Amino acid sequence: MKPILAFAAASLFALAGMAHAATGPARARLDAFAHDLHSLTGHFTQTLTDANGKAGKGSAGTLALQAPRQFRWETLTPYQQTIVADGSRVWLYDPELEQVTVRKQSSAESHSPLTVLTDLKQMDKDFAVTEQGEHDGLAWLRLTSKDKDPQFDYADLGFDANGLARMVFRDQLGSTTQIRFSGWQRNAPIAPDTFNFVPPAGADVIGDLPVITTQPLKD
Repeated sequence: MKPILAFAAASLFALAGMAHAATGPARARLDAFAHDLHSLTGHFTQTLTDANGKAGKGSAGTLALQAPRQFRWETLTPYQQTIVADGSRVWLYDPELEQVTVRKQSSAESHSPLTVLTDLKQMDKDFAVTEQGEHDGLAWLRLTSKDKDPQFDYADLGFDANGLARMVFRDQLGSTTQIRFSGWQRNAPIAPDTFNFVPPAGADVIGDLPVITTQPLKD
């Protein structure tokens, strides 16, 4: 399975919301960086290590995020894959398989950093938030879900002098995903159609499609 999942992409919106210079403990940086964020664009590189410590091939691409719940995650190398959240649904397009998978966005966001880091009061309700000190040249903060059936063991946020530099999270199977960020542009204008997804012609579309209603014709 290719390493990027819709849930991982969903988590990025809130994590990236802290991409602006700050100093002090990681929690203080989070509080400062989450303030007054409307949109964000940047680049990522990602690696996945399985529970046995075997690292898979890395991937790289771009991301665009816009409050409150829209994002676009574009993997460019070594394969192509697109994940778009339009505020209602999450669309995952795999050109190699010529397949689009869609599901309601609320299910992808449930008890994830996406829903809480833009609302820090909600974050403290849903997560145990702990300082992890400094290592690898970064200040770290750990989020551990309080949910009885969490989607991940923990998510670690690493900050350098310029803001959020890395994200590390471990899933319930023991696999670890590490994402490095660069080239952040905070509150830059983003084209509205960035967060609209239209399935390409010929692609198989599966999942929870939106219901399209039509008005009856008038005599």
